[in-house]
Amino acid sequence: MLFSRALIPTVKEAPQDAANASHVMLTRGGFIRRVGAGMYDYLPLGLRVLRKVESIVREEMDRAGALEILMPALLPAEYFKETGRWDRFGDTLFRLKDRKGSEFLLGPTHEEIVTDIARREIKSYRDMPKNLYQIQSKFRDEPRPRGGLLRCREFIMKDAYSFDADEAGAKASYEKMRVAYCRVFDRMGLTYRMVAADSGAMGGSTSAEFQVLADSGEDAIVACGACDYAANVEVATVKAPPAAAAGTQEPRAEVHTPKHGTIDEVTAFLGVTKDKMLKSLLYAAGDQVVMAVVRGDHDVNEILLARALGLSEVFLASEADVKKATGADVGFAGPVGFTGKLLVDRAASVVVNGVAGANKTDTHFKGVNRGRDFEGDVVDIRLAATGDICPKCEKGALQSYRGIEAGHIFILGTHYSEKMRALFSGEGQEQKPVVMGCYGIGVSRLVATAIEQHNDADGIRWPMSLAPYHVALVTLGKDQAVADAGKKLYDELWAMGVEVLWDDRDERPGVKFKDADLIGLPLRVTIGGKGLAGGNIELKPRTEPDPKKAEFVPVADAARVIAARVKSLLS
Repeated sequence: MLFSRALIPTVKEAPQDAANASHVMLTRGGFIRRVGAGMYDYLPLGLRVLRKVESIVREEMDRAGALEILMPALLPAEYFKETGRWDRFGDTLFRLKDRKGSEFLLGPTHEEIVTDIARREIKSYRDMPKNLYQIQSKFRDEPRPRGGLLRCREFIMKDAYSFDADEAGAKASYEKMRVAYCRVFDRMGLTYRMVAADSGAMGGSTSAEFQVLADSGEDAIVACGACDYAANVEVATVKAPPAAAAGTQEPRAEVHTPKHGTIDEVTAFLGVTKDKMLKSLLYAAGDQVVMAVVRGDHDVNEILLARALGLSEVFLASEADVKKATGADVGFAGPVGFTGKLLVDRAASVVVNGVAGANKTDTHFKGVNRGRDFEGDVVDIRLAATGDICPKCEKGALQSYRGIEAGHIFILGTHYSEKMRALFSGEGQEQKPVVMGCYGIGVSRLVATAIEQHNDADGIRWPMSLAPYHVALVTLGKDQAVADAGKKLYDELWAMGVEVLWDDRDERPGVKFKDADLIGLPLRVTIGGKGLAGGNIELKPRTEPDPKKAEFVPVADAARVIAARVKSLLS
């Protein structure tokens, strides 16, 4: 492609709402343009990257034996009403009616639709296993779309669904997808961890996320340095704390703590450490308000709390509900004398002579001990953090990372097949529900995710497998010999299967080099009059920031050397 004929509208200024590298660079580099909140045009460069992502995903899904289909984006509401998700999804759904008043939605996900295919087409255990996948646009009414392509209202996903006769078959299908996903992310040149995760609104179990490690990631994960344990902090557990050391229990004493309601304020005022605090938070859980107690240096894991209560989710109680349940302002709640449902984290349960709110404004208790002063159900309800002992090997320490969720795999079981009567005849002709699995990859999100992991101050540093073109060819000056050499190399490289973007514009060298760095093609080839007179062209990887470390290649060998370098980086 000739730069002079392409649509590559690079700009100097970042969009005002851009808060991360990928949003800034995709916009400045002319890859995307904003249409509305969470909606983007893919310009030619952006679409080429998107197609590269799709191609890798499609190749690995096909290799794993999955069969590609395409389901509609506009879906009748009746399917989601059948499973109850029409109401459960709430405001996330884009809902609409046709001219006859029939209700529809723009698909946020396709479990119901693919289950309908299964109940119509899978009749016997002999029809399985099957794995159907699609690459399709999805729509979710995000309340705060942000991060460019990282969190959109319209986005492209690959979603796959496996169908098996039993749990053993479902686990075998899950393992095939795990291997396929590793191959996908390896081929894209991404550094990632597969972590234990929550299945969320999709239901199911045996859930794992593929988290691409990036400082800008909105997900927090922990991983053990001594074994392969890794998990999203939402579901991560830690080694159980040791039993409380024998010691004298101090008398419980009430202390005045005027206007000191936060952990930091109370510890400073009383001169105690955070691990001696019993942090007590109230949650709206269904039709009741419950209290969750963790140590002052820990945080409540709301997913584990909800699971302990047998609920799908919980929410922090309002100030009014806190005052009604405790009789005190926010910041002074505590387990002593609390009459509602009380859950105590294991680490908090062994605190000796702790400090807790007294359920009285501007007042705390010192010398609080579980068993004597309060009871409650002891459960694991805290977030894991750096330094915690691994629950798997019980030796290594957990380390915290930030990650961007790029893929999610889990076994759905019979969650949907039972509700939608997707049944098959077993070997004894008995009717059984199909056992399902679900496997998603954020295709459009990966365009941005790759940049979050591969960038520098000058722009993008595309992995070769995802780059819109393999080589940036830059010719300098108006010398006809330079132009002729550029044309010859350009034609030779394309003939050898190397994708080249030739900057043939009548621009200053500085402009061309800045645009090349911003766009971020893996290799830059420069042809100038001085180098050409010496029989050389300049070859420089985008990952090499030092301009003095450019490689000089004889003109006669240039096409062969560059093609070999591209092939090496692709492999």
